[in-house]
Amino acid sequence: MKIQSYSFVKSSSKATECPQNIYPEFAFIGRSNVGKSSLINTLTGSKKLAKISGTPGKTLLINHFLINNNWYLVDLPGFGYAKASKKEKRKIEEIISNYFYNRIHINLTYLLIDSRLKPQNIDIEFMLWLNENNLLFKLIFTKSDKLNKKEIEINPKNYMIDLFKKTGIQPEYFISSSKTKLGREEILKDISSEIEN
Repeated sequence: MKIQSYSFVKSSSKATECPQNIYPEFAFIGRSNVGKSSLINTLTGSKKLAKISGTPGKTLLINHFLINNNWYLVDLPGFGYAKASKKEKRKIEEIISNYFYNRIHINLTYLLIDSRLKPQNIDIEFMLWLNENNLLFKLIFTKSDKLNKKEIEINPKNYMIDLFKKTGIQPEYFISSSKTKLGREEILKDISSEIEN
């Protein structure tokens, strides 16, 4: 897939405020500071479509971007920021659950995982929740440029083995880097095939 156009459409605090246009929708979500904004900018070829912040937990709204005038890329709030107050965490959880429970055009969710880490409880809980609610998702391992060649190959495989042992879940996955653009073509190709289906 070639990205020929992209534009920010709107920010929403709940599903009823999201755009009414009926386009396929691809949600991107992950723990705070996992590299979501950087990945979105890499996928679209923009340097500043999604705002990148050094401070985790800055995305507190559902952001819709229209890509190629035929699908939405949705940037969801990052979860699990340790320094966020209980009230802020609850608000983020409400925004996320409201979106998934009430938005009917979600084709696929991409859950971003830091490729340097082993399965974290917060990610596992979220995957189980998606699974229980019959929400199709795939994983994107981010920040692979921070690993050596051997780690790039081994880390995701070990993660998936560990994940399957703990949950019985075995989603498809991609390995990415916003710095080297690794995984960009594969992810866009995956989105394209989902749209065509």
